[in-house]
Amino acid sequence: MDDDGLVRESTKGLLRSMGYDAETFTSAEEYLHSGSPAATACLISDVQMPGIGGAEFQAQLAAEGYHTPIIFITAFPDQDLRARVMKAGAFGFLTKPFSDESLIKCLDSALLRSRTDPSLQS
Repeated sequence: MDDDGLVRESTKGLLRSMGYDAETFTSAEEYLHSGSPAATACLISDVQMPGIGGAEFQAQLAAEGYHTPIIFITAFPDQDLRARVMKAGAFGFLTKPFSDESLIKCLDSALLRSRTDPSLQS
């Protein structure tokens, strides 16, 4: 999820080239209204988006009972925010531009953990 179309499409293309199913959303609100939260294995979300921001989005999902692993991406690294979202259960916090390898490594680890940790299953 990212408000930047280029980031959304390049991330989607990378994930699909690696054999993953991927959907993109322009905002947290669009995602929340999509019907996808119950079927999502992992989220990749920008931290700063119009409307609901990344940390607020994370808190809202948890409040609604969704414990999907989240990998946050950002062009504006903020160590306090990083610490806050990681403490709240984020699986990763990558600074743009990040390498394809670092994203895939983080995603693979998040998916493995979500399959083996019952607390992460919605």
